[in-house]
Amino acid sequence: MIRLAILSLIVATPAAAEMLPGYDRFELVAAHRARPVDATMWYPAAAATYPVAIGRGPIFEPVEAWMGPALAEGAHPLVLLSHGSGGNADALGWLSSSLVARGAIVLAVNHPGSTTGDSSPRRAIDIAARAADLSEALDAVLADRAFSGHVDTGRVSVVGFSLGGTTALNLAGLRFDGATQDMRCAIAAEAADCGFFLRGGVVFADAPGFAADARDKRIAHVVAVDPGFGGAVVEDSLHAVTSAVTLINLGEAHRLPAVDVGPRGNDLAARLPGARYQVVAPASHFTFLAPCEAGAARILADEAEDPICTDPPGVDRRAVHAHLVDTIAAAL
Repeated sequence: MIRLAILSLIVATPAAAEMLPGYDRFELVAAHRARPVDATMWYPAAAATYPVAIGRGPIFEPVEAWMGPALAEGAHPLVLLSHGSGGNADALGWLSSSLVARGAIVLAVNHPGSTTGDSSPRRAIDIAARAADLSEALDAVLADRAFSGHVDTGRVSVVGFSLGGTTALNLAGLRFDGATQDMRCAIAAEAADCGFFLRGGVVFADAPGFAADARDKRIAHVVAVDPGFGGAVVEDSLHAVTSAVTLINLGEAHRLPAVDVGPRGNDLAARLPGARYQVVAPASHFTFLAPCEAGAARILADEAEDPICTDPPGVDRRAVHAHLVDTIAAAL
């Protein structure tokens, strides 16, 4: 495990530290999507407007932010954020708001076809479309006079979790081979990166966007947390990555094999030249998600949903989050 120290990306000013983050939404009209994509901005606020609770619901605790204030002066690093399959941007508000507290702008989208309540095996596997969501959102922000003058275009990064981690790596230049993934799923059909997709009849070799090159050369740094499909990476693409890449796995004993990029798994951390690797433990895959409301675990159990609010014994989700924020900020 390597202690990360690539670049001091995000430095909080006293004024920013005393403020809630700014938050706003916009609809992204993207050429590759039939309908607008929901996008969100978290950023250092120049002034207070009125507070809103972002992500309020029966499962996750919300995060407070000022709605739509002016952006604080200065050129800020920009972080693109990609949620996992079945997730959504607002549920990662704990991370977005924490990065804003260190001076960053965070730009996130709800990826159509793989977001909460709209997660389809066939559409979720279109990794290139997910990557294009973020590239086109970046285009839109850099063309918006309200934001463009506040972005340090030399410090554009992407952070992704789970399928979002795969998306982040695709933006860095990694490509994925569908035939290889089909062979892996023939051996372990119920693996975390197989079961959901196979139940939707997905043949990875035929899946649109799974094998595409979605590199965005504006991306300087990538952090991929528990990224999927590391065992299906096209070998030639490993040597074409120019972004600095940090790979993070959550947990030791409770780590999901399908997202294990260490030596016990697909060993992507060693196969990708120059990649930095860290294991955060104790934790599990779902520890990355927001802190849960009281009673949320019972609601999930009653509805036979994944136990996304249940951490391994001894795990303090907030403490893991604090460590992850330090790790991600150091990597960027």
